[in-house]
Amino acid sequence: MPARVLVINPNSSLSCTEGIAAALHPMASAAARFDVVRLADGPPAVASWRDWFAVAGPLRELVLREEASAYVIACVSDPGLDAVREATPRPVLGMMRCAVAAALARGAERFGVIGFTDASRSRQRRVLQSMGVEARLSGWEPLNLPMETLTDPIAPRDRIAAAARALAAGGAEAIILGCAGLAGHAAAAEDAAGVPVVEPCRAAGAMALLAVLDDHATGSAAV
Repeated sequence: MPARVLVINPNSSLSCTEGIAAALHPMASAAARFDVVRLADGPPAVASWRDWFAVAGPLRELVLREEASAYVIACVSDPGLDAVREATPRPVLGMMRCAVAAALARGAERFGVIGFTDASRSRQRRVLQSMGVEARLSGWEPLNLPMETLTDPIAPRDRIAAAARALAAGGAEAIILGCAGLAGHAAAAEDAAGVPVVEPCRAAGAMALLAVLDDHATGSAAV
């Protein structure tokens, strides 16, 4: 049986959750399956520090109830990561950290981020600071669009393309999509920028697969 990777969207958006599942679907294998769920009582989007702190407890409680071989917090500001890690010995991955690691692994000396809103900047900078890589951030371009607009297959494309071009012009050698709601727009951003674009759902999915395979190799997989 494939190991279970539980992917938790900490917001309540159905379209965002469906986009995360679609991004991860091609990565399912004999080694692991991805179960994507949402916090039905969560905010429509994690758009503020208040939202960021509010979802930590519910994320932790969900992980305590749901057994899995690995967990992914499906928000690109990594809310509740430490609280969830305290609740389980299994690997718990944050999408922002995985996306940054993927950008650096591609050989990018400097990377840019397409952010959700202006308010996301401080939360994502804190992640970069904790990783010791803030100096490698070349630029940060917010979209300032509602979640349901971001997840539309057409509506945000012009704004995403403009942000991607601006980051590339500013020296970004790779671009991170800074919201899980952007999962369906990676190809459009890459076409506009002409540099590699890291989609965080897939970056976290790849890291989860690695964790599951490592656990199988050592005989410590959970489910």
